[in-house]
Amino acid sequence: MDGSIISRRRILQAGAVATVAGFVPTRFAIGNTAKVKVGLMLPYSGTYAGLGEAITNGIKMALAEQGGKLGGREIQFVALDDESDPAKAPENATKLATGEKVDFLLGTVHSGVAMGMVKVTRETGTITIIPNAGANVATGPMCAPNIFRTSFSNWQTTWPLGKVAYDRGHRNIVTMTWKYAAGEEMIGAFEENFQKQGGKIAKQILVPFPNVEFQANLTEIASLKPDAVMVFFAGAGALKFVKDYAAAGLKSIPLMGPGFLTDGVLAGQGEAAEGVLTTLHYADGLETAENVRFRTAYTSTYNKPADVYAVQGYDAGQVMLKAMAAVKGDTTDRAALIAAIEKAEIKSPRGPFRFSKAHNPIQDIYLRQVKGGKEMVLGVAEKDVTDPAKGCKAV
Repeated sequence: MDGSIISRRRILQAGAVATVAGFVPTRFAIGNTAKVKVGLMLPYSGTYAGLGEAITNGIKMALAEQGGKLGGREIQFVALDDESDPAKAPENATKLATGEKVDFLLGTVHSGVAMGMVKVTRETGTITIIPNAGANVATGPMCAPNIFRTSFSNWQTTWPLGKVAYDRGHRNIVTMTWKYAAGEEMIGAFEENFQKQGGKIAKQILVPFPNVEFQANLTEIASLKPDAVMVFFAGAGALKFVKDYAAAGLKSIPLMGPGFLTDGVLAGQGEAAEGVLTTLHYADGLETAENVRFRTAYTSTYNKPADVYAVQGYDAGQVMLKAMAAVKGDTTDRAALIAAIEKAEIKSPRGPFRFSKAHNPIQDIYLRQVKGGKEMVLGVAEKDVTDPAKGCKAV
């Protein structure tokens, strides 16, 4: 492993030295009066603005439910609009990690932005919690002791769908997505498993991000006459694609994808979304005590329904609460914070999850379908799905 990257051993050694010497760093020596700085590096404008807002709401709701403090300390939020721009990611992450010296950095949505962000936080050692971006590398080749994810890996959400599609009798499928990390990794996992079962990919269609002019692509899909179509889009792009797909007269060809295709935008898609099949680590209709309570509280607090993005933010808040309680608010004991997060078992609205050795959630992936304007849970597509974390050597 690159010596410039913080390893668990180095963190533990540093903690041991501080303990032996009886040294309490100045920042904590002033007591629990110092505020815990929580950096939010999320999109608050553009295609993914709604996702950033939902994640932020979820984080703040989790903390508010426990008195609005972390380990007995007040919280100071430092929010930064990352604009879903990968080119600005290193600078933005540096502003929060080095400039603001945040204790926790929570971000982001766009996988390309996440890659730039973790390059920085691997170096700084800032405890980083990813509440959405599924970039495989974050818990793969770029994994680090201080980097955790409360959402999913891109591989994780669509790998089970490959077998689901084959089992439903589909043999010839067109895949389509934006040409960027999240899209390519999601359709890549689907294609790998679908072809492993014996299926064939008729064509893979990639469109520039964040282009939402799909008409030429839909015309091509119609001409290919596949058994089904599998796509990844999210936010405003997902809203428009599903409506355009129906308007183009393609409803007779089954449409499927990861749950982001309908999550957060189902109401706007209306009748066009009827029958869309998806896989995801969450579903609105999960009838668990945690999910029912969460959705009721979220709607009451924000006057809008919760979605998967709110859940992922909420769970990021839960992770910070557990970790800070374990260290009694001492953010200088980074080794203990990391150990507490690694051991955490989160009672999430999605169902319970724990972290893999690469710090990605080990979780069930649900099979869902839009029926009567609602996202119905058909069952579990695959239980306890663990990302393979290829290339992870740092933890």
